Amino acid sequence: MSKTVITRLFVGALVVGVAGILVSVVSVLIALADGVIVIGGPTAVTVKGDALAGLVIWLVIASLLMGAASIAAIASWLGALFNTFRLEDKLWFIALLILGLASFGWVAMIAYVLAGPDSTRPGAVLAVSTEARVTS
Repeated sequence: MSKTVITRLFVGALVVGVAGILVSVVSVLIALADGVIVIGGPTAVTVKGDALAGLVIWLVIASLLMGAASIAAIASWLGALFNTFRLEDKLWFIALLILGLASFGWVAMIAYVLAGPDSTRPGAVLAVSTEARVTS
């Protein structure tokens, strides 16, 4: 997978994730404004069950968007791992792997998108397998 495809996938994941967050926040704010959810009064929180269906539909859409964004982000991280594993210098691979496993994959992916190497471009220094080396 080329760095261009990985970048597009990661940026798409960010856009869809932000859209999911916006849909959820806006739908909850609208529910609060319409009185579907009332905070305060004789009980701490009052929910009108008959008007709740619209809110639930929008929250399901928001969670589907955030789920798709998560899958796309993980796919872009795996693509970056496979791309950098092919390089002779393993520094990017190790940084992506460790930060990703430590739940800081988004930091590593932003750095990779901005400054990371691409093993599919011409002139990239690829790791040579030991089987391909010819000894004299």
